[in-house]
Amino acid sequence: LPARQLTALIWPGKAHPQGATYDGDGTNFAVFAENAERVELCLFDDEGFEIRLRLPEVTAFVHHGYVPGIQPGQRYGYRVHGEWNPSVGMFYNPSKLLLDPYAKAIEGEVECCDLVYPHQKGHPGRIDERDSASAVPRSVVVDDAFDWGDDRPPLTPLFESVIYETHVKGISMRHPDVPEQLRGTYAGMASQPVIDHLKRIGVTAVELQPVHHFVSEHTLHEKGFVNYWGYSTIGYFAPFSGYSSSGDRGGQVSEFKLLVKELHAAGIEVILDVVYNHTGESGPEGPLLSFRGIDNPSYYRLDPSDRSKYVDYTGTGNTLNVRHPQVLKLIMDSLRYWIEVMHVDGFRFDLASALARDLHEVDKLAAFFDLIHQDPVVSQVKLIAEPWDVGDGGYQVGNFPTLWSEWNGKYRDGVRDYWRGSDWMLADFASRFTGSSDLYGFAGRLPHASINFVTAHDGFTLRDLV
Repeated sequence: LPARQLTALIWPGKAHPQGATYDGDGTNFAVFAENAERVELCLFDDEGFEIRLRLPEVTAFVHHGYVPGIQPGQRYGYRVHGEWNPSVGMFYNPSKLLLDPYAKAIEGEVECCDLVYPHQKGHPGRIDERDSASAVPRSVVVDDAFDWGDDRPPLTPLFESVIYETHVKGISMRHPDVPEQLRGTYAGMASQPVIDHLKRIGVTAVELQPVHHFVSEHTLHEKGFVNYWGYSTIGYFAPFSGYSSSGDRGGQVSEFKLLVKELHAAGIEVILDVVYNHTGESGPEGPLLSFRGIDNPSYYRLDPSDRSKYVDYTGTGNTLNVRHPQVLKLIMDSLRYWIEVMHVDGFRFDLASALARDLHEVDKLAAFFDLIHQDPVVSQVKLIAEPWDVGDGGYQVGNFPTLWSEWNGKYRDGVRDYWRGSDWMLADFASRFTGSSDLYGFAGRLPHASINFVTAHDGFTLRDLV
């Protein structure tokens, strides 16, 4: 319904599942905000008119309510009320419209302007009370229904896998045989010319650089640049709308599902490069887009000596707080969603060591890995770690648990050095080439725990190297 026609009717609804859940008659909204005083659901019509409804119930810090008549395609966001005190990590500012952390689709982009910041420019301690709604994206209600037909996962064993890291936009943007209107999109990658190319070179799995909805960092905005690679996530359930040829009011969800279905039909698995270690909200002076404004002390690791600052193991300004039960739940819910609803076949975890830091030291027995190990859904797909981060002790090649494979950085370095003529690397090359048993030959790990690669999106290509 147009927002002007909505009544103020909102029922208590349910605390689970979180996010916006359409049931055929209306939609349930639920969002975790442990430190908030109250949460307002903001509904927008096609002209941008906004109606605000306070979520009436709180269960275990989850604010929730049910609105009858709300259909798929409805745009919404949250305004969260609470303490404004950046010195202790509290950034509650109801003037700023926030994305749902569980949004399954996101419409629009972040505008490069001062409205997206919680504070006045140049004065981090002073609240900015200007409305940000005109400058930030909207969450979108989605219907999960999709005709999967006889879709089946290829289930290629790791020891037979040829994994091809690629970028959804890049792989089809300049392909002469892909229809011009589909280039750079999920549909473009699902087109026959791209699939034929992948099969011709022997690929058994594509590893897609991030397709979780992402934003351009504020430092890039200020320079007039945009983020191409995608390692700046703001929505862990939503396919990036910029890769959609079907619009951004939910069409991106169906189009991504079609990509998976077509690749599976060709015998090719889909592995997602996922960034659960940080978000696109950057450091303390970054924008207020979602997590920071909903519950900053819960979602992020704050510096215990100065809670106005973040612990930064990622080099991006913030680190997700995987020690908090809600953050662990968010990650696990996201992983299960992409497996069960979107039918993907595995994940490559960016800067995975950051997920293992229960306190400061990297701990392979951290709660995150315990959850993965016992989960009946997530434990059954391909799990690949980028086994390092930028913090002290973050280089952990060979130290991940038994279910995990790893990008073997020592294989990359040894093979590349041997390739460019370093004879003294011969012994190391031999060890890497024959399975890296010094790294994986213990604790039940087999040679296919090593993902052997010589180049990726980080660093020089072999052509550049030699």
